[in-house]
Amino acid sequence: MKKRLFKISVVLLAALSIWSCSKTEKPSDATMEKLNVSDYAVSPAGDSIKQYTLKNKNGMEAKIINYGAIITSLTAPDKNGKFQDIVLGYTKPEDYFNGNPYFFGALIGRYGNRIANAKFELDGKTYDLDKNDGSNHLHGGKKGFYTKLWKVDEKGSNDHTLKLDYTSADGEEGFPGKLDVSVIYTLNDDNALEIEYSATTDKKTIVNLTQHSYFNLSGNFTQPITDHELQLKAAQYIPVNNTLIPTGELKNVAGTPFDFNQSKLIGKDIEAADEQLKLGKGYDHCWVLDGKGLRTIGSLYHPATGRVMEVITTEPGVQFYSGNFLDGKYNTKTGGKNEFRTGLCLETQHYPDSPNQPSFPSVVLEPGQKYETKTIYKFSVKK
Repeated sequence: MKKRLFKISVVLLAALSIWSCSKTEKPSDATMEKLNVSDYAVSPAGDSIKQYTLKNKNGMEAKIINYGAIITSLTAPDKNGKFQDIVLGYTKPEDYFNGNPYFFGALIGRYGNRIANAKFELDGKTYDLDKNDGSNHLHGGKKGFYTKLWKVDEKGSNDHTLKLDYTSADGEEGFPGKLDVSVIYTLNDDNALEIEYSATTDKKTIVNLTQHSYFNLSGNFTQPITDHELQLKAAQYIPVNNTLIPTGELKNVAGTPFDFNQSKLIGKDIEAADEQLKLGKGYDHCWVLDGKGLRTIGSLYHPATGRVMEVITTEPGVQFYSGNFLDGKYNTKTGGKNEFRTGLCLETQHYPDSPNQPSFPSVVLEPGQKYETKTIYKFSVKK
């Protein structure tokens, strides 16, 4: 009898142990609670849009919505420890839903930047795209990724990481292939916002993803960014024509207003008598970055607040856009209007119009391949 009771006890203990182990493998309620989510708005299509807040131990916060994978807010400390939002955005959700004309905070795809005449050829077939920038295609078209509802991967998300997924159908906006896309935003404890992109396709296609946040390190969105200092590690940039499409030339920056190898005020040369600056109404060009792999390619510094933003990326280019088309139509989050040159973009990416420029690095993605890129915006202070 005692032996039988002993055997039963052993079996019960083993079963309890297995049940306990299997239970701990599942995400706990406490873990799920770390995903900081709040109601943001209801889209015109009736979708419930949520806002996710990432935090680090130093007090930084990044707010992202599942509409367009848009960054709506990003705070960073100044030299006195004061936290301020340093990315431009709209004051009303509907402005994000109504075309987001400035692309504030948006996740851009399938193709960041411009494609000439809104068409490209792949294996002898011509693909026609949306003409949303004169005769050209810009940032994925009027219904690009910045207008899509992204699915939040709760298992891959927590209080400092947000993973979003989107499936772009074959033929969406004219692009071939069903594209499965993921973006992971991580706000880590060394005050860096990491952005990891990945994608796979079932048909040969082109991909060039980027992030379109406008930065103003002053924290005052009515203040021009011409008082910021910029450094870009690039010996060459890409000249453009009168529709801002690359001419195909890679031009040396030495001796031109486009030389940012040594940190300098953005306002120093922005009004120089240079044909390229006239065409872009300021800086709106892609720099050919030195080096390969994940490396620091430049930095942005605001002397008055001491804020510094390093840019680290795997990408071959960065589009520096000095906010030349901001026109005061929308209110800023700090009062006043988003006027001319009150924000700037540093969009890490492949070169504009690459599908039509055989000498540029390829943006083609084949079935069986995985598109993977990473960009980090790292913040610090200089006193």
